[in-house]
Parts: sequence; structure tokens; C-alpha cells
Amino acid sequence: MSTSINYNEFIKKMRKLGFQGPYSGGKHLFMRRRGADLLVPGPHHRKDIGPDLLLRILKQAGVSKKEFERV
Repeated sequence: MSTSINYNEFIKKMRKLGFQGPYSGGKHLFMRRRGADLLVPGPHHRKDIGPDLLLRILKQAGVSKKEFERV
């Protein structure tokens, strides 16, 4: 993955993968799937999510790059 993704597009894809939210969890937002919580960045200043951060989030979520790109 060599490109950034828009925050709203990221949330849409995560929902298609079965995640719910994002919910406010104090200082951080989180999404939930099968009872597991995943911390996600907030939409601060409408910045895109960079490729390095996206890969770290996907790894924590147990989602492969290919699976994420398919949705």
C-alpha cells in the first residue's frame, strides 16, 4: 500500500469488513468487531491516513491488505 486513504473512505471500508462504529472511548475513537475493540485515529483536521499507519491498523484488526483493498 503506497497511498494515503481518506478518513471517511477508511471508515466505510472497515464497516464493510464487519466493524461497527467509530465510538468515542475517551481520548481515542474505537471500532468494534466480534467483541474486540480496535483503536482508530480521529478525523483531525481532515487529514488522510498515511500508508504506514493504515498498515499498522490493519495488522491490529487482523485484516490483510488484499482483503482491505477488495472492499
